[in-house]
Amino acid sequence: MQKILDAILGDELGAIASLPVPTSYRGVTVRADEVDMFEGVPHKEKDPRKSLHVDEIATPELGPGEALVAVMASAVNYNTVWTSIFEPLSTFGFLRRYGRTSPLAKRHDQPFHVVGSDLAGVVLRTGPGVNAWKPGDEVVAHCLSVELEHSDGHNDTMLDPEQRIWGFETNYGGLADIALVKTNQLMPKPNHLTWEEAACPGLVNSTAYRQLVSRNGADMKQGDVVLIWGASGGLGSYATQFALNGGAIPVCVVSSPAKAEICRKMGAELVIDRAAEGYRFWKDEHTPDPSEWKRFGARIRELTGGEDPDIVFEHPGKETFGASVYVARKGGTVVTCASTSGYMHVYDNRYLWMHLKRIIGSHFANYREAYEANRLIAKGMIHPTLSKVYPLAETGQAALDVHRNAHQGKVGVLCLAPEEGLGVRDHELRQEHLAEINRFRGV
Repeated sequence: MQKILDAILGDELGAIASLPVPTSYRGVTVRADEVDMFEGVPHKEKDPRKSLHVDEIATPELGPGEALVAVMASAVNYNTVWTSIFEPLSTFGFLRRYGRTSPLAKRHDQPFHVVGSDLAGVVLRTGPGVNAWKPGDEVVAHCLSVELEHSDGHNDTMLDPEQRIWGFETNYGGLADIALVKTNQLMPKPNHLTWEEAACPGLVNSTAYRQLVSRNGADMKQGDVVLIWGASGGLGSYATQFALNGGAIPVCVVSSPAKAEICRKMGAELVIDRAAEGYRFWKDEHTPDPSEWKRFGARIRELTGGEDPDIVFEHPGKETFGASVYVARKGGTVVTCASTSGYMHVYDNRYLWMHLKRIIGSHFANYREAYEANRLIAKGMIHPTLSKVYPLAETGQAALDVHRNAHQGKVGVLCLAPEEGLGVRDHELRQEHLAEINRFRGV
């Protein structure tokens, strides 16, 4: 592994193909024999530092259409948190089901799960039938793993019955020194970004693109008022940028003055600090409070000059969904994913049915949407929202930050990269956008 790293750091990428692939590597795992470790522990008290381990992993066999990638950096997403606290269920069920689909997929059914759905790194090897990528290529990966053996997936790969999220519903993810991916997950690394910056947009940037911009999502247009929950977070920070770039009017909902300031630095003018203004959308655990929906709607109209949101960018789920349905304009759209505060949504259907609103479910992105989202990053039109970086050994702490919402934007993880700041190719483009690239740093 050190020889591979030396070749990457020494800009000798052409030598990668001649170097042997290690028989094992470091990977961040959860273990099947620990799935009950948090039984009886309240959700917010479950600690990823206890369940995420850095283990030595045997390098998996390489199959057709696949690649092994030397991972320089990765990032933490909420699916890493779910995996680490075994909620809403253990991911080992995903691995067992995947393992039953083919002899090759059986590799993923292990008593460990190497997690992580982002990476930036260098291709080490490609399997049979791969022509578009070669050893030494600098890449990022999106997290759509799809078999494409069914007709349903050929119009939109997210509809394929064998669609999975790599590193969550498959094994050998990106929080490791080496990752196993399908080569149709690979995209060119943006040349002006460091490894850790390039690693952080993949999942959330692509998800926000489909959810907000794509025809498969809300199909946002110029002038749309877009309510964005968690507008400084992993998903919301990209949704805010897409809204601003697309001529829409974001109304950014955050939970602290520091997060409000981040949104203003991105260019948003309409910001609601829900904590400071004391919104409580539930009277108790079982009873929503429609009067708070109405107070929230009035506050939005106050900011927009009387307009309701054309689009609500919804991902908190249970805590906010009733308010989201209520505040959307007549004929408006609530586009939803993730449900980080809970999956069982409660809303008043009268405001949906009588006002002809729509709820659209959106999940990650197909390859084309992910590629378009990455292209915007590469052109310096959308910027990474990296706030803090941890070493691989401290991935548990990084996941705890996300679990407790004690982070801004994205939290990165250095894998093979020995330090931050490496991997930049286009220094001129970087200098042009340096302030935007560093906007979330140190906040």
